[in-house]
Amino acid sequence: MTATLTRADVAPAASSPKRRRHAPGWLAVVPLLVFTAIAFGIPALAMLNGAFTVEDRTTGATSYTAENLTTSVRGAYLTALLGSVKLSALSAGIATALGLPLAQAVVTSRSRALREAVLTASGVLANFGGVPLAFAFVATLGNAGVLTTHLGLKDKGWDLYSFWGLILVYLYFLIPLMVLTITPALEGLRSQWREAAQNNGATGVQYWRHVALPVLAPSLLGGFVLLFGSAFAAYATAAAMVGSSVPLVTLQIADAISGNVLVGQENVALALSLDMVLIAGLVMAVYLPLQRRSARWLA
Repeated sequence: MTATLTRADVAPAASSPKRRRHAPGWLAVVPLLVFTAIAFGIPALAMLNGAFTVEDRTTGATSYTAENLTTSVRGAYLTALLGSVKLSALSAGIATALGLPLAQAVVTSRSRALREAVLTASGVLANFGGVPLAFAFVATLGNAGVLTTHLGLKDKGWDLYSFWGLILVYLYFLIPLMVLTITPALEGLRSQWREAAQNNGATGVQYWRHVALPVLAPSLLGGFVLLFGSAFAAYATAAAMVGSSVPLVTLQIADAISGNVLVGQENVALALSLDMVLIAGLVMAVYLPLQRRSARWLA
């Protein structure tokens, strides 16, 4: 006996895969969007609201004004903001200049063990910061540190608790971070480009000047932006080492929130945080167009 299949029997089986193919894939992203909205959106809205809110101490009434933002770019607050920008730019620039040749040496090394060891150590050191890092440098290069005493650095004018001393500490985790950031871009440089340059009589310096560095420029700038952001947002290391001797915006935010200098300056701290976000946004605005330009070369 043969079984007869009607069109109604076949239709559900044929349409089921079609329904699965057209199932909305964006539903899988909903948990991430919800988490992002809660973890980042709510604090951002609270920061914006507080930055533009001023409370009358006598009546307790609140009003929206730009007074907090105006205060955040005057006097000691402006000095701290500029100090953070200067510290972050210098430390990021030095780390970029030192991290590039180190990463190139790792990429071109024939020893796989050396390559893996350097990248693993870079991953560890890039995340080693805060109070432990400050304590390690104080014990080593502080006023009574091991190397300071052994080499007589204090008599030569060395001072760890200064602007340049803080840059030295920041380089400890910024250079490994640069190695991790620029290594994939260096691996994207094609050997045919170097061979073509050599066939046309170019030296190694000319190859890097006219071929490699222009291609790597957006990646280098992207690494600089990442290092700048890491140094710009660092707080614990500077707070444990220099305190208020070096003016930094993160330390000013902490003082304003805790009321160490003036009471009732919490909203000024939120305005300073907004200034930091705006500076980071300006830096990213420079990086993104160049990053899109280099994508077609390193793809």
